[in-house]
Amino acid sequence: MIERAPWRIIEKYANQGSGSYHFETAGPAPSGKKNTPGAVKKRMAVPPHEGQYVATRWRRRRAVLVGAVTVVVLLVVLLACLGASPPYGPLHRLVALSGMLGKPVSPLVPAAPVQPIKNEPPQTSGSPEDLFMLPQALQQYRSPEISDPRVPREFYFSRAAYTGRSRFRNYRTWSVDFPKADRQFLIGLRRLTNLDAFEAENPLRLTDPNLGRFPFLYTVEVGYMALTQPEVEGLRRYLLAGGFLVVDDFWGTYEFENFQDQFQRILPGYPIVDIPLDHPIFSCFYHVEEIIQVPNVGQGMQGGPTWESDGYYPALKGVYDEHGRLMVVINWNTDLGDAWEWAENPYYPLKFSTYAYQMGVNFIIYAMSH
Repeated sequence: MIERAPWRIIEKYANQGSGSYHFETAGPAPSGKKNTPGAVKKRMAVPPHEGQYVATRWRRRRAVLVGAVTVVVLLVVLLACLGASPPYGPLHRLVALSGMLGKPVSPLVPAAPVQPIKNEPPQTSGSPEDLFMLPQALQQYRSPEISDPRVPREFYFSRAAYTGRSRFRNYRTWSVDFPKADRQFLIGLRRLTNLDAFEAENPLRLTDPNLGRFPFLYTVEVGYMALTQPEVEGLRRYLLAGGFLVVDDFWGTYEFENFQDQFQRILPGYPIVDIPLDHPIFSCFYHVEEIIQVPNVGQGMQGGPTWESDGYYPALKGVYDEHGRLMVVINWNTDLGDAWEWAENPYYPLKFSTYAYQMGVNFIIYAMSH
């Protein structure tokens, strides 16, 4: 005999031998409803029988959620596999990038296994002389396809090693994205042009007496630059003798003001001005119609904002010598180096890496021909 039947039944059990039913209740029946076995059966979706389980709403929702999560995980694994294997892998992405830049090429198969490129320079003892990396210290970065560095080449991608003030990377702000960005840009440069370029990085002190042998010089993070007087004099001699400097990867008003103060020590009286879009540097090799803000790799791959600090708008500025020659190019509120460094990643936006390679090639062609 049922003394008080439930209105919302969770589980039920039938004892056919005795003809009685036991219900686990979740509350009394609403007013006006009879608590009889017949009424209970009518309110149930199915007739009661032994061991029947009536699923509750939260169990159904849990089952749907588990199924959805499983599908998402399988899709992520599938996309990861596609991104790591041909024809969607890093090598084919560089091929696609070359095609967008205007010179389609066929996929290359490495002749020998290449050692992984490290992003961090070797750690040093921390003395002032060790703040910079010497070329002989780069042997741990060498890979089998790099030729003998003692053989002269037509072009070297040289990076300025300067003194900085920051806790970042033991004061080596010049080494951000080094050496991977340098090497990957050189891969594109060698495939997109006929320049006989050295395959590896070439860091140089600003006080190096051989600095004048290299007409192209690249530097980053100048918002934390704090040059010594010998470095100021070395860079001044380099620029006035015909050298070409490309500045990249610094953001906002604070970092620009710091660089401006440092540059006035190098070349006092030489103003920093905007470079117009009709300047030959936008068309000497690739025709670039607009200045694109290239974000750092994290914001670029996650689809976040492209700006940092208060650097909302990108700008290409420059400094001219007394003869009208453009000797310094300043990429402000943008990060071409990250686009070079991560161009092979299938999740990095092709729009940014394409622009970065086009402008980088234009900088070099202009520097080598003016």
